[in-house]
Amino acid sequence: MTTLAFDLPASLEAASPPEARGLARDEVRLLVARGRSCVTHTRFTHLADNLEPGDLLVVNDSATLPAAVDGVRSGGAAVTVHFSGPLPGDLDFPVWVVELRAGPRAEGPITDAVAGEHASLPGDTELTLLGAYPSGNRTSPRLWAAHPDVDDVASYLLEHGRPITYSYVDRAWPLEAYQTLFATKPGSAEMPSAGRPFTPAVLRDLVRRGVFVAPVTLHTGVSSMEAGEGPVPEPYDVPAATADLVNLTRSRGRRVVAVGTTVTRALETVASSDGIVRAGSGVTDLVLGPSRPARVVTGLVTGWHAPDASHLDLLEAVAGHGLVSAAYDEATANGYLWHEFGDSCLLLPDE
Repeated sequence: MTTLAFDLPASLEAASPPEARGLARDEVRLLVARGRSCVTHTRFTHLADNLEPGDLLVVNDSATLPAAVDGVRSGGAAVTVHFSGPLPGDLDFPVWVVELRAGPRAEGPITDAVAGEHASLPGDTELTLLGAYPSGNRTSPRLWAAHPDVDDVASYLLEHGRPITYSYVDRAWPLEAYQTLFATKPGSAEMPSAGRPFTPAVLRDLVRRGVFVAPVTLHTGVSSMEAGEGPVPEPYDVPAATADLVNLTRSRGRRVVAVGTTVTRALETVASSDGIVRAGSGVTDLVLGPSRPARVVTGLVTGWHAPDASHLDLLEAVAGHGLVSAAYDEATANGYLWHEFGDSCLLLPDE
């Protein structure tokens, strides 16, 4: 785990979208950290000013599902089920990885569930816990492989679900608040939030600047990991055109800037040890950190991650401990806002 340590006061947790705070999506603050420790402050509207012609920005085109469903445990207690994603494999019936949280406010993970337990969900649907996920986790598991008795889980969620939210969010917000400009392929349990501040105006400025933009897909699972937990396996797709653009950009000595940890994980999954990216799709269990630094991603647009989150290891795998630490020190000292509705950071380490 990262050695980065900081305190996150409740006052720095964004409780509502910037639009509810009188700002446009692209008017959130942007901290730019360059080199080893050079930090400047601006707004996301000026993202293009901090990139160079020929740089490549890679975005995630995954759309967010309303992946939280309120139900009742077999003993009568309220439960919120977070649908993380389908279990990989050729199965005869739907099996999804889920997290159970104390409902309806989803205050914390439920750790006393047992295999075989049932939960009643809307639409006369029953969820059956099949076993802990991953299968070797036998002590107070937080994630479960579970069978919802519906044929099409994604369609069921669209009818009965709501966006996954946590206690720092002040009220329910519509699904549109959890979609990015690039969202075209439904599948994420939680918003790939680094892309949220992008607007058509920001995109136009990038194009005028000569910055290329290319998509990948990575469907995010639940991100509410406990301290020390790594990311869950997630499905990804890196198209051939994007792989070619990454390789061309690197051959010309320009930056490959990932929009978010999700994009970084997808690109690095298909990056060979010699830094060549090849098109590919599947389910990635890659964990980036000290033992596996980034090979092709040389810049990162990101939100602000909570203390002890595994995402911090990924940031350091791209930008190094010193630059990430300098960025987080500046952000906490200057009142930047955290989480999916918060402010942004652009990490541009020395290559």
